Amino acid sequence: MTDSLADEVLRSDAPVPGGEPRAVRRARALALRAAGRSVPEIAGELRVARSTVYGWVRHVPTNPEWRADRRRAHAKLMTDARWAGHHDERERRRDAARDAARARIGVVTDRDLLLMGAAIYWSEGRKSKPWRRDERVTLTNSDPRLLGLFLRFLAVCGIGRDVAHYRVSIHESADVAAAEAWWAEVLELPADRFRRATVKRHRPTTTRHNTGADYHGCLVVEVPRSRELYWTIEGIVDATAGRHG
Repeated sequence: MTDSLADEVLRSDAPVPGGEPRAVRRARALALRAAGRSVPEIAGELRVARSTVYGWVRHVPTNPEWRADRRRAHAKLMTDARWAGHHDERERRRDAARDAARARIGVVTDRDLLLMGAAIYWSEGRKSKPWRRDERVTLTNSDPRLLGLFLRFLAVCGIGRDVAHYRVSIHESADVAAAEAWWAEVLELPADRFRRATVKRHRPTTTRHNTGADYHGCLVVEVPRSRELYWTIEGIVDATAGRHG
């Protein structure tokens, strides 16, 4: 606070309702205003009329960025309020559609799992190339539901969760140990089947949205000695795609 403002604050020392000297409350109002608080906020905190606060702080310059932030926050509140009913209806319809789909599917058979697991792998898994023959089953993904479905496919193929190897692929800015523990708990994986994580270099200039407590990286599922399983997956995909021979 500048000397001129301080002198002005100390001109009056009469108490205001609540017993606090007016000069003290006025000084607090000036400090709050300098920090970017609005007149209604200051009045509410100090329990003083808005007109009184305005008289105290009207000469204090405000930062244009604070005013812009307040306008944006107010606009967002108004938009959220305007669309609240629409969002609630959308969530209700979403829940109803998901419930109807679950009821329609009913019990998932082993054949269903074979078809879905092969399709998942052929779209997301590592595939052999004409210039690099590598017929090993390795799937990398960040969606625990998709990975859980693939693990059920492996179980139908006779490969339990204690057979595959698992590896977390994650940015170095994240907590690797916490991510491994999270994957092991969510997918019920044995901790001793995890291999050393692949840690990716963090580039501050890159805009990433997968950060924070909900970021667990990707999980790599590797099936050892899986050449025959790879051929099986390839055959299932050929059959469902209408390719025979």
